[in-house]
Amino acid sequence: MRSYLDFEKPVAELDSKVDELRALAASGSDIGEEILRLEDKAGQALAELYANLTPWQKTLVARHPQRPHFTDFVTALITEFTPLAGDRKFGEDEALMGGFGRFRGESICVMGQEKGASTDSRIKHNFGMARPEGYRKAVRLMEMAERFGIPVLSIVDSAGAYPGIGAEERGQAEAIARSTDACLSLGVPNVAIVTGEGMSGGAIAITTANRVLMFEHAIYSVISPEAASSILWRDGTKAQEAATNMKITAQDMLRFGVIDTILKEPVGGAHRDSAAMIATTGEAIAQAFDELRNLDAEMIRKLRRQKFLDIGRKLG
Repeated sequence: MRSYLDFEKPVAELDSKVDELRALAASGSDIGEEILRLEDKAGQALAELYANLTPWQKTLVARHPQRPHFTDFVTALITEFTPLAGDRKFGEDEALMGGFGRFRGESICVMGQEKGASTDSRIKHNFGMARPEGYRKAVRLMEMAERFGIPVLSIVDSAGAYPGIGAEERGQAEAIARSTDACLSLGVPNVAIVTGEGMSGGAIAITTANRVLMFEHAIYSVISPEAASSILWRDGTKAQEAATNMKITAQDMLRFGVIDTILKEPVGGAHRDSAAMIATTGEAIAQAFDELRNLDAEMIRKLRRQKFLDIGRKLG
């Protein structure tokens, strides 16, 4: 069942009327033309709405629970996927998943946050907020990929690393730093895609890649708008203002040189046509890795390092 965000209420009302008319049509009423008229009107309203989204509205879209998740991408794009569990130090973290498989016939290492699609799965995956074990597992995966010359793909969607006491006691900051360093040190190509939220070090830990792609309505920042609002104004209700001033949208990130490519979403967001969005993502992944093909380890590291040194220089 499709769910609507608050700012989508005009579209929701039109869609509701269409559903009512379809029910009447099923009982024999001849109202086909009226249904088509309302469908066109709803489609136009949706297109106009999404053509002018504010940063806060993009934040809400990025957090939509029906957007495609890590497991959706893996199921559709990766064959022979074999997940790996545990960090070999403390335990398993279900928030950050990863393993090895094949992408279009070639070996690949895949990792990313999984938020979960139901109440039970969200609890199981801790809403995509990884603990230190998750980032240490990521390092383990990257080291294995490096050893066997296998490229690395990161699919990023997290509100941030888990801030609980236990996570801090087990070295959350150190684990994130080591994961970020492992990304930068890889001698094999790595590609990262921000599909929803790319918040805080919890996202950066696996996004420091040769190519960083981002969905059109995704967001990427070192802190969430709500947290920034609480810190800057000591008022958590100013999240909308924070979102605007923080420059967190894909369009901002491309302008600053933080990301390389924006992947256009279906009208109304990725959640309205997940299959099409996943297919688009597959093409973008293939193109990104093709651009890095046949480069030696030294050149891969050099290009990645230069990419991050150049961030922001486009504007100045």
